[in-house]
Formats: sequence, C-alpha cells, structure tokens
Amino acid sequence: MSSLRALLDWMVCSPRRAFIFLFLLSLVIRLHNPAQIPFGVFYPNPERELGAIVTSLRQTGEFADPYLLPTGATAHLPPLYPYLLALNFRLFGFSWIAGYMNMLLVVLAGSLLVALLPWLSGQFGLGRQSGFIAGLISAWIVTWPSHGEYLAGLFMGMLLVAFLHRWTRNRLSWHASLLLGLGVGIALHLQPAILTVVLGCLAFELWWSKHQRQSTYLIVLILAILLTCVPWAWRNYQVFNTLVFIRSNFGLELRMGNNPGALATFEEMDARGSELLHPRLDLSEARKVQDLGEIEYMREAQHDAVAWIVSHPDEFLWLTMRRIANVWIGPLHRPSGIPAVLGLTLLALLGLWWTFPALSTPQRAVLIIPLAAYPLTYYFVAYMPRYRMPIDWILLILAGAAAWNRIMPKPERKVEPGQ
Repeated sequence: MSSLRALLDWMVCSPRRAFIFLFLLSLVIRLHNPAQIPFGVFYPNPERELGAIVTSLRQTGEFADPYLLPTGATAHLPPLYPYLLALNFRLFGFSWIAGYMNMLLVVLAGSLLVALLPWLSGQFGLGRQSGFIAGLISAWIVTWPSHGEYLAGLFMGMLLVAFLHRWTRNRLSWHASLLLGLGVGIALHLQPAILTVVLGCLAFELWWSKHQRQSTYLIVLILAILLTCVPWAWRNYQVFNTLVFIRSNFGLELRMGNNPGALATFEEMDARGSELLHPRLDLSEARKVQDLGEIEYMREAQHDAVAWIVSHPDEFLWLTMRRIANVWIGPLHRPSGIPAVLGLTLLALLGLWWTFPALSTPQRAVLIIPLAAYPLTYYFVAYMPRYRMPIDWILLILAGAAAWNRIMPKPERKVEPGQ
C-alpha cells in the first residue's frame, strides 16, 4: 500500500502528467475497438427525436420535425447538441467523416472529463489523488451517452469551480460575473436540468457571500444568464408566439411517467410493451401535435399528468420513490444492475462522510448542491440511466476519496524512544 500511495503521489504531483495519462488512457480504451461503438454515436437514429431534428437541420436548416409526422419548428430538445451534430454534417456532408467527427466529439468530451477529475477533486478539497483514482475507474467504465451527457458533466464541473472561486477568493468582479453568467447560459442550452444546480448555487451565494458589492455582481451574473438565453427564447417566441424556456417537452415527459399504466422507468415500460403516448411513437399523438401545435399539445399533456397525480397521490408517491431508488440504488426491476449503482452511491457517501470535517463550507456546497439539486426533475418523470451521467463524476471523486483516505491510509510514523 505504501508503494501504491507513493505511485499515486508521484502521478498527481504534476497536474500535467496526471491529465495526459488519464486522457490518453481513456482515449485508447474508448477507441481500441471501434466495432463496439454503437452506430448511433456516429449517426443519430432518425427514428428518435434527436436524429430527426439533426436530419431536419442537415436537410433544411430548420430545428424542426422531431415526431412521426411533419409538425414544423420545435423546442422539444435543447438546441446546442443537435446543432453541434448538424454542423459536422454541414461541414463534411452525410459521410463517414462526419460520422467519425460525431464519434470523436463524444470520445474527446468523455476523455477530457476523465482527465480533469484530479484537478476537480483538488479544487473541491478532496485531493488530486482521489480524483486520479476516480479517473482510473471512469476511464475503464465505457458508456456511450446519446444526448451530450459528457459535455453537460464538463460544463457543470467548470461552473462549480467558478462558483467555488467566487465564494472562497472574495475577489468578485463584473467581468468574472459576466463570464460565469455566459457559461451558465450556454450550459442551459445543452442541458436545462443544470438550472436547479445554478439556483442552488445562487441561493448559497446569497447566504454565504459578505462582499460589499455582492448584490451588484450577482445581478450582473443573472443578467448575463438572461442575455445568453435571449436569442433562443426570441426564436421560440417568434415560432410559437409564447415564451418557452429552452425546451418544451416537460409536460409530455411528466405524462409518460405519471398515468394509469406508468412504471418508474422506460426500461420497465419497454419490457412490458406499454403504450407510450408520445408523438414520436404514436401516429395519433403526432396528428394531435399537427392539429394543436407543439406548445398547446405539451400543455394538454401536462394538464393530464397533473390531473392524474392529484387524483392518484398514493400511486404518484410510489412511482416517485421508485424513481429515487433507481437513481441512487439501481434498477429495482433488474437486480443484477443494483450492485454497481448502489456500491458507487455508498462509497461516495463514505467519502463525503470521512472528508466532510476537513472541507470548507463552500467546498461542501459544491459537492452537495449538484447531488441534491440536479436529479430533482428526474424524480417526477420516467427514469433512464443516462439521466444521472452528468453528476456521476462527483460520485466517482467522492468514492476515490473513500479509497484514498481509508482503504489506503497513510502509514503511521513510528516514534522512537526519546523523540
């Protein structure tokens, strides 16, 4: 163990060495057998919403038609990731080069996140060694996100570090607030669920910061967020004649997860052959979108979901509890998947428990806020494992802290008589 500790100390004493090693390790593992990479990583499936929107962008330049029938402009998905994929097709045509560029976007984002774990862990007070252990584990756990989850994790890590610096260095400025606000706005266009994390950070800053001009800089930050959101909001207003925050489909997702035949996860409903009232899967629902328009359709779906929740509180509570369990314990319907999820959760809790006393209050906040806030939306809609991917890296560095601090404890120095 002492030799292993010495090796880890040597690896992380140079941040560049740790970064390069983990980045190359992750890159090689993910690229060593291209035949195992899912086809959808190269070319998004046009039978699903993302692939349909990318196809529309490639063919017509319109962010439109995610459903079975042509329904025109849409706000079903956040815009940033579909536009990135469509840009590759615009630059390289619908070719193998564009497909490999899409794949490289996923691989490079995942490898970059892995390589940054020692730095992120050090920033959060857990030690770079904890992050390096997390990076080794994360490099070997190869997953293929379908909606830019690695990019969302990267943005969240950078935003949390920026908030931490605001709270600890007490050197607030208008330009730093402006840049952070712009970064938050961009992140929201990649994954709107990050909003709950940002709101948690803003609430903590109001309570924690004692800077004499703190309120001014907080206003600058919020205005920068709003400024970044204006172009897409204006596009949505012109198209739908109403304000839409980033994406429109929450009502639909709420209804699919809360109805007479709903189960906690999409995997369970797919296995049972449940009829999902989704305009990508059901022709009659697609016709409703054509007739009503996307926004009115989503409002009706949300109304149906809320009506069912109000009239079936016990069933709603049961579904919610099962979804929470799926996030933190694992797939209850598939016991073979529980050990990995539950094991990571328990190790992360141990890491947080053991390191908590040594952390500053802001460091505690940047670890707890995303874990508490980010999954909130997914407790109320049918769950998919990819939903948790943007915060998995936080659990991994906490698990790495558990390993570093307890599984491989520092050897006690022997005290000679007379010392």
